[in-house]
Amino acid sequence: VRKMKRTPEHSMDELKELCKTAGIHVVDTYVQKKPADPSTVVCKGKLQEIILKSVHKDIELLIFDLELAPSQAKKISDISDLKIIDRTQLILDIFSKNAKSRDGKLQVELAQLKYLKNRLSELDDNMSRLTGGIGGRGPGETKLEIGNRRVEEKITRLENELLSLKKRRELNRKARTRNEVPIVAIVGYTNAGKSTLLNALTNSTVTAEDKLFATLDPTTRRIRFPKEREIIISDTVGFIHDLPPDLSQAFKATLEELGDADLLLHVVDISNPNYTEQMEAVDGILNSLNLHEIPRLVIYNKVDQIEEEMILPLKENGEILVSAGKKQGLEELLEIIENKIWEEKKGETLNPI
Repeated sequence: VRKMKRTPEHSMDELKELCKTAGIHVVDTYVQKKPADPSTVVCKGKLQEIILKSVHKDIELLIFDLELAPSQAKKISDISDLKIIDRTQLILDIFSKNAKSRDGKLQVELAQLKYLKNRLSELDDNMSRLTGGIGGRGPGETKLEIGNRRVEEKITRLENELLSLKKRRELNRKARTRNEVPIVAIVGYTNAGKSTLLNALTNSTVTAEDKLFATLDPTTRRIRFPKEREIIISDTVGFIHDLPPDLSQAFKATLEELGDADLLLHVVDISNPNYTEQMEAVDGILNSLNLHEIPRLVIYNKVDQIEEEMILPLKENGEILVSAGKKQGLEELLEIIENKIWEEKKGETLNPI
């Protein structure tokens, strides 16, 4: 279900991709165009239609492409007898399945706790019963207050642990800076082919799947050039439209590393009909992180999946065209990266693209 916000078709396609990644089979989609009932997001008639469909098709789950208030989720669930989740919960579920490193897992847990904390006040009435009584009298603290306090304590613990991991990463980065090894970071919309490009350039075995958010941890490799030159190249989590603030914060560690990059490779899935919109989303996030001054190369990936008439104008503009999956255009790309990095080291002025 989607409430109108940006282009509904684009956003619904993205929600379907998220469902695919989470292992959810999508039976049907609905778009709410008319002003809706704020308590249930969709209007009464549309909700009845969804309930009928769920009975006929044995549907168990209803996913909303926006962040629901707990009261909304509860009311829709009470009326429909379906499990209700929102976009944030879906993304958190995918994150929890895909995070591999200690850092990644801690960040996911922190994001989950922050999401839960904002919803504790809306949990059922049992939470408000006093824990006091014989043998348990005290300050009259409710279960809800205990729940809140424990969540707050856990959040503080996780934030402290992430802080110590961040300091360790900073020490590693300083060591790299002292060695003066240039850093190249691959960025782009989720599922643009960043991990596949890293694999192709370095012959490594980083997870590369046709799923959203397959990469959730910073992945770093080295590439050695002739003349005893080498670079560090790193993959990052894919960007996505309207990523909830707590989730953006949860992966700040990954994005922080971009600040140390000498060059950003912005990988674009040219075969995606919405690639221009995706490019704008990535540019917006990079600008919000004050990374717009770092030199950037735009790389159009998956050129093997588009028609020749689309390729010709890009070639005429001198764009960088590759197919990471088919390993096409990689030698030229490495040459461009080498020239760009060591031109800058000679002191030539480079303007971000």
